[in-house]
Amino acid sequence: MAARPTTIASTADLLRFSTAGSVDDGKSTLIGRLMYETKSIFQDQLEAIERASRDQGADYVNLALLTDGLRAEREQGITIDVAYRYFSTPKRTFILADTPGHVQYTRNMVTGASTSDLAVILVDASHGATEQSRRHAYIAWLLGIPHFAICVNKMDLVGYSEDAFEAIRRDFQAFLDRLAVPEVRFIPISALHGDNVVDRSTKMPWYDGPPLLEYLETVQVARDRNLVDLRFPVQWVIRPHRADYHDYRGYAGQVAGGVPRSGDAVVALPGGFRSRIKSIDTFDGPIDEAFPPMSVTLTLEDDIDISRGDMIAAVDAQPIVGQDLEAIVCWLSTGKLVVGKRYAIKHTTRNTRAIVKDLRFRVDVNSLGEERGVESLDLNEIGRVSLRAAAPILYDPYHRNRATGCFILIDEATNETVGAGILQEPVG
Repeated sequence: MAARPTTIASTADLLRFSTAGSVDDGKSTLIGRLMYETKSIFQDQLEAIERASRDQGADYVNLALLTDGLRAEREQGITIDVAYRYFSTPKRTFILADTPGHVQYTRNMVTGASTSDLAVILVDASHGATEQSRRHAYIAWLLGIPHFAICVNKMDLVGYSEDAFEAIRRDFQAFLDRLAVPEVRFIPISALHGDNVVDRSTKMPWYDGPPLLEYLETVQVARDRNLVDLRFPVQWVIRPHRADYHDYRGYAGQVAGGVPRSGDAVVALPGGFRSRIKSIDTFDGPIDEAFPPMSVTLTLEDDIDISRGDMIAAVDAQPIVGQDLEAIVCWLSTGKLVVGKRYAIKHTTRNTRAIVKDLRFRVDVNSLGEERGVESLDLNEIGRVSLRAAAPILYDPYHRNRATGCFILIDEATNETVGAGILQEPVG
């Protein structure tokens, strides 16, 4: 069967984005507005939230009720868990990670934002950027999200004032400039009334940029992926027990970087054996090339020893192979991160153990200062640590490849995910 051609253009049709904001910034209302205006809710859902709105004594349809689905969320008026919403327009399909705003659930925000191409961060126009706004922006930057949409919400409460919007924009932009975010777009909106969410608002003629949905439809994200350095973590070795497949040996996994093509010279790490790609197989048949984040099966021209957790990479652009790791860690557990403790570490498809050798500093998310001399990290705190892994880790610095530059730490006693980390350049 002849291989089918593929194209990376289709990745532009999908946008993964996350929402974040402090409590009461109107995030749930904004998401409900997007779902409502794009006709992504059923009539019975709309009727249900209309009834619930009346029961709460509201004289308007409270679209926040559409997204605050858990009973605890509705009772407390806050978002607790990460929920994924799916909607589409004629121009693009969207996967929205609805993440919590309360500081207690920052770890949930990390989970939702970790796979996002864009972050929508809400700021209340009547209060301005808060510590949590800065925390969310910093975490989104740490996670390598290259596009920020800062939605200054509740503009109706400040009379749709350009001066109020500009004051918040200048203040928050000064903070974002220190992070060097590649693209930032400030949009004044009122999620409650729909101003600049889907359609341009006539109440803010001074704003000449796109409404939020238009920006989400047109932002370019396909170029953000690393299409240069081939990275293919092996998830499964396929050896069919069939007579007509007796010589077949395939390596299944998800392309984490580069564009593998038949005939490409590759190296299997950490063993170091070299070969060439013989074929790229999918459920629908062989293809000429693959690209992130496709799941495929590679076969090689040579029969070499490759196991789960190994990586197939480009010969001329290999990842770092090392056991001494430098990382920024966001701590996700009520138990402290302490120097000297051992954890399980999961990186791509490789699982091993690691010990915390040193806590170099803790980050002050307001000043971005480095607090040195600290001995532990508490829940939701962020710091730079040195780790020693029991087996070699095959990685790239996070700024070069998000897929191969991240890991999680697991407490083996409880099986709890206690930390999320991004790998830095090695020291020395």
